[in-house]
Amino acid sequence: MKENIIPHNYQVSKSDRQENNNHKSFLLWFTGLSGSGKSTIANVVEQELYKLGVKTYTLDGDNIRKGINKDLTFAPEDRTENIRRIAEIANLMIDSGLVVLAAFVSPYKKDRENIKNIVKGVNFVEVFINTSVEECERRDVKGLYKKARAGEIKNMTGISAPYEAPENPDIEIKTEEKTVEEAVQYILSYIKPKLNL
Repeated sequence: MKENIIPHNYQVSKSDRQENNNHKSFLLWFTGLSGSGKSTIANVVEQELYKLGVKTYTLDGDNIRKGINKDLTFAPEDRTENIRRIAEIANLMIDSGLVVLAAFVSPYKKDRENIKNIVKGVNFVEVFINTSVEECERRDVKGLYKKARAGEIKNMTGISAPYEAPENPDIEIKTEEKTVEEAVQYILSYIKPKLNL
């Protein structure tokens, strides 16, 4: 079947779209435990980029798991497929000229490496939101840790499923040491040169 897929040669390119947007496009991938602060920080980063006139879109569990990936569970193989699909969506959005922010636990190193391969390393910024499981459990914003401890949630990362922390992330934020505002400024200072504003 694949031999019948012939790409159409469209005349508007990624670089044309980037030029039209007045900035480069890439993926900011936020990884960390549930409750670490990924979505909170990504949300404020996006607000700051919006103020700068940067065209953005945020992908997270709510807009992905309720739609395109609603057929997937939290079993390891489905987590891998979940991340693969998100990477492919992000890749299309990068091609469209957007800065994509993605906030996902993404617990497996091999899956994060796969994201990097799909979008190309030059388009990938890994942001490790490094928060201890104890602090995430203390926050327990969505009540997931309580349910996991009660045995109501299987495959809960940090409790009954592993989290493989990034070894060399582009950015590491220790939320027990930095405020959200400090984290956002740190991330912005890293990505502004990449935007080529």
